[in-house]
Amino acid sequence: MADPPSGTVTFLFTDIEGSTGLWEDYPEALAQHDAILRDVVESAGGQVVKTTGDGFFAVFGRVEAALMAALATQRALAAAAWGKTGALRVRVGVHTGDAEFGGGDYHGPAVNRAARLMTAGHGGQVLVSGATAALVGGRCPRGRSWSRWGRSGCGTWGAPSCFTSWPIPTCSGGFRRCAPWMPFRATCRR
Repeated sequence: MADPPSGTVTFLFTDIEGSTGLWEDYPEALAQHDAILRDVVESAGGQVVKTTGDGFFAVFGRVEAALMAALATQRALAAAAWGKTGALRVRVGVHTGDAEFGGGDYHGPAVNRAARLMTAGHGGQVLVSGATAALVGGRCPRGRSWSRWGRSGCGTWGAPSCFTSWPIPTCSGGFRRCAPWMPFRATCRR
C-alpha cells in the first residue's frame, strides 16, 4: 500500500452473502465483483488493504469518503449485469477508530469492530457504527436518511455502541433481523 493513512481512520469491510457456491460455479462473477469494489474504493480516495476471499477490507483517511464508497458500492453492484448468478448481495460495515499500520496490514480494536459490524448485516445493507455517524454529525447525502438499528452491549465491544443502517435506494423490501445482539429490523427508505 502506498502511503497508508494513519491515526484515526475509517474502515470499510464487505462480504458477499452466500458466496461459497459462486467461487466454484461462477468465478467470472467474483472477478467482476472485485473489479467493481476496487474501482469504487480507489475512486473515493480509499485504499484496498486486502481482499478476504469474497470481500474487501479498505481504509479511508476521510469519513465522508468511506460513507460515499459504501453507498457507491451498493449502487454499482445493483447496476451491474450479473447474468446467471443474478445480483450479488453484499453486506458492508463502516467503522472509524484508531489503528496501527504494520506489516502491510492494520491492527487494533477498530479493525475488529469494523469487521464484526459487517458480519451483523445482510446482503444489500450498509451498517455504520455510531462513532462513524457522529463524525459526520449525522448528515447523509441528499435524499438519504439513517435508520437506527439499536445498541450492542456484547462483551467484545465493551461499552454499548449505537449502530445505524444507511438504506440503499436500490434495495427491495425489508431486511431480516440482524445478529441477536442487534434487536431492530430496518426497512429500505428513500
